[in-house]
Amino acid sequence: MKFFNNEDTKIFALGGLGEVGKNMYCVMHKNELIITDAGIIFPEDELMGVDYVIPDFTFLKKNESKIKGLFITHGHEDHIGAIPFLLQMVNIPVIYAPNQAIGLIKKKLEDRNIQYKNLIVYTEKTKVKYKYLEVEFYRTTHSIPDSHGICITTPNGVVVTTGDFKFDLTPIGPVANLHKIARIGEKGVTLLLSDSTNALNEGISISESKVDNALSEIFTSKKEGRIIIATFASNIYRLKHIVDTCKRNKRKIAVFGRSMENNIEISIQGGYIKHKEIFITPEEANKLPDNQVCLLCTGSQGEPLAALSRIANGTHKQIKLRPNDVVIFSSSPIPGNGVSISRTINKLYLKGVEVYTNTSLSDIHASGHASEEELKLMLRLIKPKYFMPFHGEYRMLKKHADIAVNCGIPRENTFVLGNGDMLSMYKGHVKRAGSIQADDVYVDGNRIGDIGTAVLRDRKMMADNGIVVVIANIDSKKGEVLGKINITTRGFVQVNESEELLHSLEEVCKNAVSSKLSTHINYSEIKSEITTKLSSYINEKTGRKPIILPVIMDIKKS
Repeated sequence: MKFFNNEDTKIFALGGLGEVGKNMYCVMHKNELIITDAGIIFPEDELMGVDYVIPDFTFLKKNESKIKGLFITHGHEDHIGAIPFLLQMVNIPVIYAPNQAIGLIKKKLEDRNIQYKNLIVYTEKTKVKYKYLEVEFYRTTHSIPDSHGICITTPNGVVVTTGDFKFDLTPIGPVANLHKIARIGEKGVTLLLSDSTNALNEGISISESKVDNALSEIFTSKKEGRIIIATFASNIYRLKHIVDTCKRNKRKIAVFGRSMENNIEISIQGGYIKHKEIFITPEEANKLPDNQVCLLCTGSQGEPLAALSRIANGTHKQIKLRPNDVVIFSSSPIPGNGVSISRTINKLYLKGVEVYTNTSLSDIHASGHASEEELKLMLRLIKPKYFMPFHGEYRMLKKHADIAVNCGIPRENTFVLGNGDMLSMYKGHVKRAGSIQADDVYVDGNRIGDIGTAVLRDRKMMADNGIVVVIANIDSKKGEVLGKINITTRGFVQVNESEELLHSLEEVCKNAVSSKLSTHINYSEIKSEITTKLSSYINEKTGRKPIILPVIMDIKKS
């Protein structure tokens, strides 16, 4: 790595660049390292069997003694989801987080039986000072309470990260602290890191209060049947005004989905959601008149195991659809989920229920991320000398950099980077300065990082072509094959319909084993010969390439 000198400040991301999620950003000066957020990203379909993708903690482990603390902007999974894995691998002396996020982190650590005591709640008034670095916070508006941006003062300049934000002048919760944001900008900001999730969206994102009005209209007009609402469990403000709307319309709420239950429980404890008495069990909901019930569930993205999908399929144990039900998707599709959502909606229509989705005619969802004009406002308030877009795919980062240029930041002062790319800040000047390791790390069950490309390749091969298991009994003393070679397949061919092919495969295997037994006995060579001959034959006859797993049993007869 090439830096200006040992007096510079380093800024880099271990996740969140070129992707939406997995946020993790670092500021380091000499022997002090501050981490902002530790999120996950959910795997794409090709990552078979992978539960989560987390940042690579290699650099943090190597520089463990420098870490002063982890600072959390807010409580969404893409900002706190990797904390349990981070704590298992790296010593983090303290975690600072806002109140709502603290509750979610505690629950997450309890679920994994991880003991960690040093969780500290911060507010806008909190200042954390170290020898070289100083951290303060400012309130932002997002779809979860207690969202904040972070300002880090270093000996070489000021770094500001926005976290996830939007500017909503009529929000459900508190308004962003525009005055403090402006004051930070007036003092002088060297480098701004800003949320790029909605950089491709023109204009201004709609206010959460408009969603409140749209949902209220549906509740008012649909007085006969049950109302079933699917939304993001992490959108606490949406949950809050669903609760308030149900209270006004004299409906009780039954909750479905573990993540939804957890978020509501923590929000009630934190005082963000009132009216605890409004919540009832599914059994109680089934006994009440339809017009007194609201079902709040997960599954807004068409996830096959989520509550709404099981309700649509008719496989939910507690809830069956009724003809006068109204289903509301209070969410927008995450890229890649459109097909799953459409499939769920079609099933709901087939059941004869009425379905509302977010359209230009019905504002039943508002994003928690800033659109183009709001991004411009943040740039104008902060007035940074240098700019680095973060939290977004490459096209989003590139568009955000273009927006910054339109707001007066010189093109050469913008940095569209990838995970691991490092910036060096020295006496108010920022330049690129090499890179560090920042690969994706896969979590499969309780296993972290041992699922590599070879394992994923094998899983894909099994998914596409199946597996063929060959069991051969041999007598190594006599150098002969004993009995019939047994071939078992999974995901390759229908056994009953492919008897002739399987008999041919047995012959190929027998010849392969016999050819090696005639010289000398080497189990590795026998397995290799089976794999080579069988792969070639199967590809010639079927055009497929299943995984071949030979098993050699040496049975020596006396």
